[in-house]
Amino acid sequence: MAGATIEVKYFNTFILKKTNNNSQDPIWQGSFGVPATIAGGYPVQSVSPNDNNWVVEESRIRGGYNNTSVDFSPRAYLVEPEPDGFVRGNALIYSGIYNSRTGINDTNVFSVGEEISKATDPANGSIQKLYAEDTNLFIFQEYKCSRALINKDAIYSAEGGGAITNANLVIGTIQPIPGKYGISTHPESFAVYGQNKYFSDANNNVILKLQGSSLVEISQLGMKDFFRDELNNLDVGSTLGFVRGGWDIYNDQYVVSLQQNTDYSKFIYNTLTYDDTVRGWTSFFDYRPDQMFSIKNNFYTVTGDKVFKHYSLTSPRSNFGGVQYRSNITVVFNPEPTSSKTFSTVSYEGSNGWSLSTMVSDDTGKDVNPATSSYENNVDTINSISSYYEGEYVFNPAGGAAVTRANYNGTLGTPNPALPRYHAGFNRKENKYVANVINSTSATNGEIIFGNSISGIKGFFVTAQFSTDATTDIGGEKQLFSVESKFDLNNGY
Repeated sequence: MAGATIEVKYFNTFILKKTNNNSQDPIWQGSFGVPATIAGGYPVQSVSPNDNNWVVEESRIRGGYNNTSVDFSPRAYLVEPEPDGFVRGNALIYSGIYNSRTGINDTNVFSVGEEISKATDPANGSIQKLYAEDTNLFIFQEYKCSRALINKDAIYSAEGGGAITNANLVIGTIQPIPGKYGISTHPESFAVYGQNKYFSDANNNVILKLQGSSLVEISQLGMKDFFRDELNNLDVGSTLGFVRGGWDIYNDQYVVSLQQNTDYSKFIYNTLTYDDTVRGWTSFFDYRPDQMFSIKNNFYTVTGDKVFKHYSLTSPRSNFGGVQYRSNITVVFNPEPTSSKTFSTVSYEGSNGWSLSTMVSDDTGKDVNPATSSYENNVDTINSISSYYEGEYVFNPAGGAAVTRANYNGTLGTPNPALPRYHAGFNRKENKYVANVINSTSATNGEIIFGNSISGIKGFFVTAQFSTDATTDIGGEKQLFSVESKFDLNNGY
């Protein structure tokens, strides 16, 4: 074995330091000259007062006045100007173990005499996430998902068949999962329930479910275009966005939040849920979580330095982070899809407090707008329909003017006026809320009877958005069981 000459530097350190003018000597636990940042320390005086308050700092951990003198013993260090270490983002390494029975802790021991590392294909990018399940270690790289065997290995026959056998290897054979999918650089999107793992792949613009050894694109279940656009636009310039994921144990749903980190105070985000029982995406939400987790059948989110418990029966509904939101449900009326129709009424079964914000037909075709000389799509629209309470009014006996519920008290001076009440929005009949559809469409070229001169809304189908109002039992429970619309066929045209 060849020898080597290495320069070793020896030193003892003594610092003589001036302190503040103080009648008490600077002593902290028997040690002099402790820095001011430590409790009991004294800062260095910027001016030179006329006192003799000097302290000595030495290389020993603790020293005091008239203690044993310090010998000139060496303190050595080695300098390695060209270190050989480097980062392997695609490799795994394991240490010794902690034996709870004997108390021997070898978790800081990495034996160079043993095979303690395992590498994945560097072409698949860095390892972003590890998840251990039973005797399998799931490895999520940027562009690939793999499974490594723990305390077992795979042996292969000459024909290519494989079998699993026990082995002394801590990390056995790494088996790739079919499909060119990874977790990109968003390990925060990962969530697990049972044997199902959920995560995002922003490189392919998809949301995935790993079930056993199979990957499924759950983003294709009615939301392919949405996730393609949102994940593609997640990063803004040099500012990276986030994909937060978590499992809602209360509703058994995967929650994912796509967040553009343009400005912390002006986050652009979409939070929505996936339900395996219906194999689809069920709802959007107004909260923006930094973290999500479930404990004892309760679902929690973290935003900033605050933790919120969801589905609390003692808190207002649709209230996230102290902000009261309105709930919205969008439905599509599409009976007899190949026939043009006129939708004249709308009704629903459910709770009081729902209004109809919008009702829009399908495109009727492009026409030239004379004002802009450009082609524009035309649709039929309606006036919004107020809820049962917000659309309620009475006639003021003094002037005959209509007074809404919101102005009863102030105008008429009584909380419960003994006057007939009418409803300009939804009216309640036989426990069902009904209303006529009033057209609000502007006239287009060639129309004789147009838009707001007729009742109803024409089209092959219409899209309607129901919203909770800002008056009726704010924060209370609102239910919407069913909706319907009466329509007439337009004789084939």
